[in-house]
Amino acid sequence: MNPPRLALMILMSAMIACANVRGDSTPTAAPPLTTVMPPRTELPTALPTFDSNKLGTVERDVIYCRVSSVDLKMDVYYPKTIRTPAIGLIYIHGGGWTGGDKADGGGVNDMPELTARGYITFSINYRLAPQTKIQNQIEDVKCAVRSIRANAARYGIDPKKIGAWGSSAGGHLVSLLGTADDKEFASGMYLDQSSRVQAVTDMFGPTDLEKLLSGARAAEGLFGAKGMNDPIVASLNPINHVSKDDPPFLLMHGDQDTVVPLSQSQIFYEALKAGGVNVSFIVVKNAEHGWRPVGTMSLSRLEITKAMADFFDKVLR
Repeated sequence: MNPPRLALMILMSAMIACANVRGDSTPTAAPPLTTVMPPRTELPTALPTFDSNKLGTVERDVIYCRVSSVDLKMDVYYPKTIRTPAIGLIYIHGGGWTGGDKADGGGVNDMPELTARGYITFSINYRLAPQTKIQNQIEDVKCAVRSIRANAARYGIDPKKIGAWGSSAGGHLVSLLGTADDKEFASGMYLDQSSRVQAVTDMFGPTDLEKLLSGARAAEGLFGAKGMNDPIVASLNPINHVSKDDPPFLLMHGDQDTVVPLSQSQIFYEALKAGGVNVSFIVVKNAEHGWRPVGTMSLSRLEITKAMADFFDKVLR
């Protein structure tokens, strides 16, 4: 699949998801983490009910870093009741590395549940291709972590407990954020701070770009490389950065994903496990890219959110 089609399909998935933000489902408890969930008997909810009553205040367009006169911005979601120091979670939106926005990514639907549990969440924007390259995007994401850590007192969070999650292209970036060390992709502001996070959830993100993409057009447009065999591309594969000191990971993927195949998470799971990393893997049966149902999903969208929140509760609290 060529990059423009990949980006288009991911964006279409996001738009379909956003169109169903407000459903009528009743929240249910999340099942325990497991490798494969059995199919449900009832119809799934495409997205969790967006209960704004669970949200506190939202601070929009906070500048977290500045790169070449470009202001990089984020939205900060606060709980109604803040118990400091709180735990901070960073969301990285998808969009095929070429589109998407901090205000309308699928992860925005996770905010009510996470803030209800007391997390302060940060939804960030980053520079997009083709105006910039993927390596610049991971630089932006790492700058966001350093900025949030440097300003932990302002946000009321513990600088030693920062988690992150992302979906699709955002899942790729958040996985690279979790595996790359401080010295890699280090550029920009707050370089005296660490860009390491303490927990990562990757939802259907690419992890081996050579296997997913092909052709010189992909290499030039997304990476600034001469071809898919260029070392630049290999340097952007999360599977190539795994080490035993990586934070705990939760991987989540639909078994019917035709945009980013399930195999991308499978090989990453095996690499993390072989590297001695604490990793859990949930395969959602009958789920397409962006958690679109293909028949009866084994987890509802709300249960997916709760499973992720349970993971963060387990490893960060």
